Amino acid sequence: FRRERKVMNLEVFLKEFTLYLYFVIMFTAYVLIICSNSTIVGTIVMNKALHEPMYIFIAALLINSVLYSTVIYPKLLIDFLSEKQIISYSACIFQWFIYYTLGISEFFLLSVMSYDRYVSICKPLQYPTIMTKKTVYMFLILAWILPACQMSVGPLLIANEKLCYFILKGITCNSTVQKLQCVTSTVANIYGLILFVESVPLPVLFILFTYTRILIIIYRSSREVRRKAAQTCLPHLLVLINFSCLSAYDVLLSRLEINVPKTVRLIMSLQIILCHPLFNPIIYGLKMKEIYKHLKRMFCPDKLN
Repeated sequence: FRRERKVMNLEVFLKEFTLYLYFVIMFTAYVLIICSNSTIVGTIVMNKALHEPMYIFIAALLINSVLYSTVIYPKLLIDFLSEKQIISYSACIFQWFIYYTLGISEFFLLSVMSYDRYVSICKPLQYPTIMTKKTVYMFLILAWILPACQMSVGPLLIANEKLCYFILKGITCNSTVQKLQCVTSTVANIYGLILFVESVPLPVLFILFTYTRILIIIYRSSREVRRKAAQTCLPHLLVLINFSCLSAYDVLLSRLEINVPKTVRLIMSLQIILCHPLFNPIIYGLKMKEIYKHLKRMFCPDKLN
């Protein structure tokens, strides 16, 4: 009896220790996300030399990452310290709504950034008249309002549906919420498919079209033009490829009846909530020459003297 009791106590201790370890790791990740993204946003805001459309859109993209993480991490951290991981259906729907609103917003911002690079490289003389302050502000407002309006229909369609399951697979309330319903709404499925096509494939095709045009132009240009174009375009393409793959996996997971192993599901979830919000500031902080120069001046002033 004593031996069994010791084994039980050890198992409880190991379980609690593992949860506290996860809490420390995720809390550290959340702090890193907030600090890294906020540092680059602050750098862009404080330096007038960076008050250009390209850098303003980068700042908006990084603000998006902070908002995206804030929707997920606080609840996730509370779950690690709780005996039972519970969330109300209404709170889950709200998290789902914000989660995808910010996801669509990211694709919109990436599309606008590619358009900005296209005008800058392919139509340099017309750039000041096309990318005015008014145009930039209009794009920024649309980047958050339009996705919110599109996503608001989804929760309204499924909010009153009868639930047959009360256990949600995964660590966030994403598209798998629809699998909890007894009968999946056909209207919600059709609308979700239309929204997916509008939010992922169409922006990606538009971005690929703009960068194809850019590649054609810079191929005929000098080496210096090609180098400058690569410095500004490559980070956008890396972020686009990374986010497109993660988004496609997340959305198609609920559409296709595939039993994904728990390990794969966990790894992909961590990619979405951990790697991507940290990937953006690293890419833009290191690959964008002007941002990197100001960051270096801020953190290593002695090396510049």
